[in-house]
Amino acid sequence: MVRLALAVFSTALLSSACTKPADTGSSTTGSSTASAAPSATPAPEPPLPPAAATPVLAVVTAAPVPVRATDGRTHLAYELQVTNAMGFDVTLDSVVVKDGDRQLLSLDGERLSYRTRTLGGTAPTATFGPAQAGLVWLDVVVDEGAPVPTTLTHTIGVTLSKPAPPLLPANMTEEGVAPVRVSDAKPVEIAPPLRGPKWLDGDSCCDMTAHRMALNPIGGQLWAAERFAIDYVQLSDDDTIYAGDRTKPESYPYFGADIHAVGDGPVVGVMEGLPEQVAGTSPTGLPLEQYGGNHIVQDLGNGNYAFYAHLKTDSVKVKVGDQLTTGQVIANLGNTGNTDAPHLHFHVMSTPDPLRSNGLPFVFKDYELTGQMASMDALDPLLEGKPADLKPNFTARPESGTSPLVLDVMSYAGP
Repeated sequence: MVRLALAVFSTALLSSACTKPADTGSSTTGSSTASAAPSATPAPEPPLPPAAATPVLAVVTAAPVPVRATDGRTHLAYELQVTNAMGFDVTLDSVVVKDGDRQLLSLDGERLSYRTRTLGGTAPTATFGPAQAGLVWLDVVVDEGAPVPTTLTHTIGVTLSKPAPPLLPANMTEEGVAPVRVSDAKPVEIAPPLRGPKWLDGDSCCDMTAHRMALNPIGGQLWAAERFAIDYVQLSDDDTIYAGDRTKPESYPYFGADIHAVGDGPVVGVMEGLPEQVAGTSPTGLPLEQYGGNHIVQDLGNGNYAFYAHLKTDSVKVKVGDQLTTGQVIANLGNTGNTDAPHLHFHVMSTPDPLRSNGLPFVFKDYELTGQMASMDALDPLLEGKPADLKPNFTARPESGTSPLVLDVMSYAGP
């Protein structure tokens, strides 16, 4: 959740999101790295654009996997990595995403800079210095009933601080760059990891959350393990998350809540024995392998691995090799690792490594959407003990086969 992350560098760069803009998972034991489920039928490669000078280089970090969310629409969440190939400043004026001739997303001005960071930077910006690289976080949204694209291309408008016409005019448009085939993999369908009412998704897709911006430079490449990660906290009857001394995990009524296996499959990674952190403040000096705190990694099959993080000290009830069944209690919610308040960090990833993996979307089988926070700005007051600012007159509704979005409030029934 906001500042409850697991990220290490965030855009600065790593993450395992569960404290301020940082919170990264930790290393695990067991099981070797596996790749994401392969596409069943390859779509045709998008055609290459005509040869032309492109001052900005662009590549997609990973092919997007479409997922239907609680807003009734299909989301394709992915990142566009851009590099200024010039020896002077270049500014991104616009980024347009297309499926053939169909325009799916257009960003410019503040909407573009809001979703853009330089590597190592934390401030929104669309200007890149000489040889500087960065990322644009994209969320292509397809309305219900509209066709889901099979290929995507990008048109980038740029302004050069030192033009050299005719080859490099002051304003240029790069057409059809960073072509990518949309994955035809299906999000894994799982059961919720918690039970009870009013669980808040405080930090997940698809806004510019700490999880979404957490990319890890490991092994010579960037990994976005937390692209769809959720930080769960539970609202009390008065819509607060703690009462009394903020620094004590026991002040949070949901501390110690049972955590359930989201599907069938073996345990392939466990870390335990780490102490609870002081709530209300971000820990410092943690080694990378402890960012996820006490945690469990479970193989769900077909290249999907579940990551349950920040588990309560001495609460892990499973070991590597155990075969889990859906709904089984595997641990309790805690405040270990890189966290500043008790919560469950949960995500699905393409390998057993919580950092060196690609974050994959997932959908829950059956649950109830009972409310939504009013805005991202409402999260910080919640961490300060104030009641959640919820959207008024929200009509609760059942959900099935959808992915939660950041700010959703949900109720999960027992098995």
